[in-house]
Amino acid sequence: MTVTGVDITSDLRHAKVFVSVLGTETEKAATFDGLNSVAGHLRSQIAKALQLRVAPQITFKVDESVAHAARIESLLEQIKHDTPARADDEERQP
Repeated sequence: MTVTGVDITSDLRHAKVFVSVLGTETEKAATFDGLNSVAGHLRSQIAKALQLRVAPQITFKVDESVAHAARIESLLEQIKHDTPARADDEERQP
């Protein structure tokens, strides 16, 4: 699990925490269930640590950008290894 970003409202009442989770759909669902179950505790700890009277309501959101980047990288590697070099490309190489 990786926290990839946080959006917080200007009044500090709501925070969206974007999380990237690798694994099966079941594992991802379990991770978000766990995060949602500790959201209240995290809110309390944030309020204490930052000495806030009102801590933000925390919601966790899926961030698929890491999975998309991994897929793109995989496709690029596949193209790199599966595509033969063109004749004009071979001439340019030292």
